[in-house]
Amino acid sequence: MGDAPGVKTTEDKPSMTLVFEDGSFGTIPHLANGASSFPEERVELLTAGRALQLDNFRKFKDYGWPDFNRFNLRKQDKGQNSCAAAFFQVVEKGLSAILPEEIFEVARVTSSVAEPLRKQ
Repeated sequence: MGDAPGVKTTEDKPSMTLVFEDGSFGTIPHLANGASSFPEERVELLTAGRALQLDNFRKFKDYGWPDFNRFNLRKQDKGQNSCAAAFFQVVEKGLSAILPEEIFEVARVTSSVAEPLRKQ
């Protein structure tokens, strides 16, 4: 991160570590400087000597999970359609949704991370 000759944008390569109430943590790297052949989006879960890996919301692999069924999807599904459908169901049926405090917390944290990156 930071100034580099010929590089105008520096805010596209942050890494964040979140610490949760139970002592666990999550790391979110957002790196825009890798090879184009590397999966653009990857989610990894490591726990109790096991791991799950999801690449580009298409390929799901396990390491150390007995009876786990790996799968590959033909097309990417990030869940936007399901999310929108769930939102409309909440509105139509008057069900409980995400608490406003949680929405404001996400907005606050996102803003607090983005602002210093823009100033570099």
